Amino acid sequence: MNLKARLSLMNFLEFAVWGAYLTCMGNYLGVAGLGSQISWFYAIQGIVSIFMPTLMGIVADKYIQPQRLLGLCHLLAGGFMLGCWWMGVQAGFGQELPDKTAFIALYTLSVAMFMPTIALTNTVAFTILKNNGLDTVRDFPPIRVLGTVGFIVTMWFVNCAVWEDGQFMFTMADNSHKFQYTYMQFFVSGVLSVLLFLYCFSLPSCRVEKQEKSVSLAESLGLSAFRLFKTKKMALFFIFSALLGMCLQVTNGFAGPFITSFKGSTDAAIASSFAANNATLLTSISQVSEALCILMIPFFLKRFGIKIVMLMSMFAWVFRFGFFGLGEPTMPGVILFILSCIVYGVAFDFFNVSGGIFVDQECEPSIKASAQGLFMMMTNGVGATVGTLAAGEIVNSYCQWENGYLNGDWQTCWFIFAGFALVVGVSFALVFNPEKKK
Repeated sequence: MNLKARLSLMNFLEFAVWGAYLTCMGNYLGVAGLGSQISWFYAIQGIVSIFMPTLMGIVADKYIQPQRLLGLCHLLAGGFMLGCWWMGVQAGFGQELPDKTAFIALYTLSVAMFMPTIALTNTVAFTILKNNGLDTVRDFPPIRVLGTVGFIVTMWFVNCAVWEDGQFMFTMADNSHKFQYTYMQFFVSGVLSVLLFLYCFSLPSCRVEKQEKSVSLAESLGLSAFRLFKTKKMALFFIFSALLGMCLQVTNGFAGPFITSFKGSTDAAIASSFAANNATLLTSISQVSEALCILMIPFFLKRFGIKIVMLMSMFAWVFRFGFFGLGEPTMPGVILFILSCIVYGVAFDFFNVSGGIFVDQECEPSIKASAQGLFMMMTNGVGATVGTLAAGEIVNSYCQWENGYLNGDWQTCWFIFAGFALVVGVSFALVFNPEKKK
């Protein structure tokens, strides 16, 4: 198989593992008696992202070849995820989990092993491309896009797949045995992880490079980048990175339960609508938009500059949340749901990608890698964790699980989230003024 095709398959499986449960897990948690803990399940991803990628990065740099470590991490992540699936099997379809603590522990261990694999996948791809004389700038983006495709494919699969009375089938109709409402989504994720574990050991070797000079523990952990906070411009950037990061996991955690809640409506047209019965399929438009918006970033950066591009992201979050608050699953309201998914690409990509470019431009070469790690820690670690837990408290205050649906005043919740994003955007526009590069 062509080298780039092999790396594309690696990326496809990497994100397919994540897409199997990330956006639809909330529906099952409500059925399993963990509905009030949805925010914690997403916050766990942020918590482990603060330290696990760094620790696994050190192991890959010094002790184990990256492609092998990637495989071993997936073996453990897949094993723990299959443990979550088996606990669901023991409880039965539509039943609460008898041992919720053990389920949370298995999920936490699985996520702790999975989150470092995102960075390891990039390391493996970059190393193999360079070892074979290929251009990472030109050849990596098409490979990475296959990761988003994998995420979307498993979202669609889990949305439509049904396992009932020993029979497997696909349907978009209302069915409580769809994978998106059951523990079967964890089975899909676990099996894909194990497959990727096997596949990783077929990849070309990525030799562990010997360090030419001793590196301090602080440098190994990326702590040297914290001195960037001494500069006002960089301090403001990282603070706003954390504030915007608070928006990242909100819709991943609650968009599914929100859209699905319309199935409990007394209005038959709303309850039987396509959107209400296919929340995962609908929200997959967000990932399609994300893949397309990556290609738009170079044009917008060249035309408008880094600050305007970041502002576009912040105000896109206002529309992301606001459209959810105004929409409904029937026409014409469902158009607002679709628009919310479309602007997600701008909201997510325009800050994450352009922010990484800003860090690369502003930091000296000796701390570029550490600064990128700090940027990810502030957004996907600190920001996402705090934001998800705060969103969970808001949702739990306005909504309650009833008959398997999270019902309540969703509109107020989405408007609160939109208001927060608006305040962050306006504040950023007023106080953040990076010097223009000549």
